[in-house]
Amino acid sequence: MKDLGEIRVEIDKIDSELIELFKKRMDCARAVGEYKKANGIPVLNEKRENEILDSVELRGGEYGSHARLLFSNIMELSRALQHNIVGSGRAIKEDILNASSKMPVSEIKVGYQGIKGANGHEATLRLFPNGTAVNYKTFSDVFEAVDSGEVSYGVLPVENSTAGSVSAVYDLILKHRFYIVGALDLPIDYCLAGLKQSEFSDIEKVWSHPQSISQCANYIAKNNFAPTPCANTAVAAKAVADEKRLNVAAICSYKAAEEYGLKILDNHLQDDKGNTTRFIVISKTLYIPENANKISLCFSLPHVTGSLYGLLCRFNSLGLNLTKIESRPRKGKEFEYLFYLDFSGSVHSDSVIDLISQLSEEMPEFSFLGNYCEL
Repeated sequence: MKDLGEIRVEIDKIDSELIELFKKRMDCARAVGEYKKANGIPVLNEKRENEILDSVELRGGEYGSHARLLFSNIMELSRALQHNIVGSGRAIKEDILNASSKMPVSEIKVGYQGIKGANGHEATLRLFPNGTAVNYKTFSDVFEAVDSGEVSYGVLPVENSTAGSVSAVYDLILKHRFYIVGALDLPIDYCLAGLKQSEFSDIEKVWSHPQSISQCANYIAKNNFAPTPCANTAVAAKAVADEKRLNVAAICSYKAAEEYGLKILDNHLQDDKGNTTRFIVISKTLYIPENANKISLCFSLPHVTGSLYGLLCRFNSLGLNLTKIESRPRKGKEFEYLFYLDFSGSVHSDSVIDLISQLSEEMPEFSFLGNYCEL
C-alpha cells in the first residue's frame, strides 16, 4: 500500500494534467462560441449536452454520477464563455446600463398595506420621509396602485427573521414583475396594548397579524392567550380601541398603541429580540443607485435533473453570495416552479452584468427585478 505522501504526489500530478486539459477544452469552447456567433447559432443546445452527460455517466463506471456532475459544471462554464462571445442578452444589458441612478423621493406618493401605526407605515416613513404615505387594504391593492400610477412606489414586507417569507408578496412579485428599487431591514418591537381601563390580568385574547402572532408564539402560549388574526397590527390596535373589550389586547407597535389611544400592558413581546422584517420598494421604473449592493431575479428552470445546481454553479464560479432563494408553484404547470433569487452584487461589475445577460437567454420566464441598496 502506498503511503499518504506518495498518493498526494500522484494527485498533484493528475491535477496538473487536468488543469491543462481544462484549458484546452475551454479554448475549444471559445472556438465553438466564435463559430456560433458567425453563423447565428444559439449557445444552448440541450439535446447535445444531455447526450454528452449520459455518455459521461455511463463511461464513469462506479463514479458515473460524480463524472456527470463534473462535466455538468464544465459545460456551464463553457456556455458562459460562449454567451460572452456571442453577446447574449443585449436588450437587458442596455436597459440596465441606461437606468437612472436618481430616484425621485420628494413630492411623491408611496403606497403601503395597512393603516397608520402599522409596520408598513413605519417603513414607508423611514424610506420616504419627504413623500406622502398612502394606505391600502391589501398587498394586491398596493401593486395595483403602482401599476395604475396612483402612487410612484409601493413598500411591502417580504421576510421576517422569525416567521420567514411573506408568501403572498412573493406571489405578487412574480405575477407583476415590477422593479425592486430599494430595501429596508426594520427592527420589530411589539407591545401588548389594551384599553386604558384594562390590566394585564384582564387579558384573555390577543389580536394581531398572523406573522406577528407567529413572532410572539412563545409569549402567547406562556400566557395562555387566545390569538385572533387581523389584517395587520395597526388594524388590530384600532379594533381593540373600537370594540372596547377589557379582556382583549393587541400585539402591535408602540406607535400603533399611541395612535389609537391604548395602554401599554407589557413590552418587548417578540420571541427573538433581534426580530427584523425586510421591506422592499417596488416601482414600474428601473432605478439603479451608484451604491447598489443587492440584485433580485426571477425565472423558471428547465424541468430536468440538476438544472438548479447548474445555475448555482454559475454564481459560485464568480464568488457571488446568494442571500435568498424562494420557489413558488407555476400556475397550470404541475410540479414546476418559479424561482425568486437575491444575491449580493452590482451591475457595475462586468462579470455580474454578463451573468445576468447570459441567464436572460437561458432561463424561461426570466426577469431582472433590480439592483438596489439595502438599508
